[in-house]
Amino acid sequence: MSTHACLPILVFDGDCGFCTTSAGILARWVISAGSAHVMAWQQLDLAELALTPDQCREAVRWVGEDGQVASGHSAIAAALRKGHAVWRPVGALLVAPGFSWLAERIYCWIADHRYALPGGTPACRADGTSHSP
Repeated sequence: MSTHACLPILVFDGDCGFCTTSAGILARWVISAGSAHVMAWQQLDLAELALTPDQCREAVRWVGEDGQVASGHSAIAAALRKGHAVWRPVGALLVAPGFSWLAERIYCWIADHRYALPGGTPACRADGTSHSP
């Protein structure tokens, strides 16, 4: 387990195959080298990030340089805004008025069905927890 996390960081559920695959894609194709980190919560000192295992199982989390935490679609949006220039407008759109509600619903549907998506396994099932941002 890491004792120190570099900020900003996108924290995902490393026990979920779908989440691990998605986080890997974000790390390789979206996030600029060195602009942010992507790590499974199981490898981190969550207390240092003011997070709990339940929060990290519920939804992806973004911890910004200032320590502020975003979750769900807002976390994905923050990671995209920190990424390569081509992805920044997509990140802004995900939290824009008039579109954020749709992005939230899509994120929640994906999170609730991640066990059935490509790469998903029974370990991805969140046991009925809500995936609110």
